[in-house]
Amino acid sequence: MDHFLHPQQPEDVPFELVKYEKKNMVATVTINRPKVHNCLNFQTLREMTRAFELASWDDEVGVVVLTGAGDKAFCTGADMKEQNEVIMDRPRNYWKWMGAFIEAHEKLKNIGKPTIARLNGITVGGGNEFNINCDLAIMADHGYIRQVGNSHGSVAAGGATQWLPLIVGDRRAREILWLNEEISPDKALEWGLVNEVVPLSQLDDAVDNMAQKLLNKLPECVRYTKEQTNFWRNISFNLTVGHARDWLTVHTGAFETYEGMRAFSEKRKPDYAMLRERAASGGSSEHLWGAPMLDCEACGTKDIPEYFNHCGVCGAPLKK
Repeated sequence: MDHFLHPQQPEDVPFELVKYEKKNMVATVTINRPKVHNCLNFQTLREMTRAFELASWDDEVGVVVLTGAGDKAFCTGADMKEQNEVIMDRPRNYWKWMGAFIEAHEKLKNIGKPTIARLNGITVGGGNEFNINCDLAIMADHGYIRQVGNSHGSVAAGGATQWLPLIVGDRRAREILWLNEEISPDKALEWGLVNEVVPLSQLDDAVDNMAQKLLNKLPECVRYTKEQTNFWRNISFNLTVGHARDWLTVHTGAFETYEGMRAFSEKRKPDYAMLRERAASGGSSEHLWGAPMLDCEACGTKDIPEYFNHCGVCGAPLKK
């Protein structure tokens, strides 16, 4: 029975891409996709939401740890394979994907218990947004943190644009979000992105130690302290994320996103100069083949992209 008085236990839930474990009043949610650096597809997000819900209901859980499988990556954000296969050609599907992303964030943020990000490797994009959604973070010293949206056709508005200024300050947040450079463990610690940095071999002990400190506090007081300290996070997130969801959905159909995704697939950098040169010369930097503004006099086809020289229907030359 699915009820908050009798939450399902880890062995009763058929998770495939997430591991949900309980031990000594600590629930550990592991993104279990190590072969793809624990990136986030739709199913993973849905399973994370369910795991957070179960941990929230369970009085045998006092602390929640979020981590990734393996020792290479905590999480590298959205699954680019899924984005290419089912979203790029139908941008409206991004709205559905981000809905699951937001729901997972809301469940984690409002879980009612302290949360620890166990950063077992590289932490990129949406992965860092789940890191900074957690209350505390402990990082292995072989990883790094990075936001990549402005380099790859997106905007990190699923938590990073809202929360990084609160965590690291305005100027540092702009540096992280705009320059998209790797943040080393030492810098992450100095800037307040994480609470502690340890060798990978000591990561579990450090997380266990932090969890025990949290368990040795009064649970109702901790829950309300969490709610109060989430005030500015809630304000910034709730006022912006719905707008971001719709804007990002529309922008998924833009040439910028297409070039960013194509460059990722081809393992190269996007051609930033080409996009800027198009705009500077009066061309279209918004559409791959130019704005749909030509008509074919031969067959009557309308809304042909401006960079076409021949009609794509009948092949006739186009007058410009």
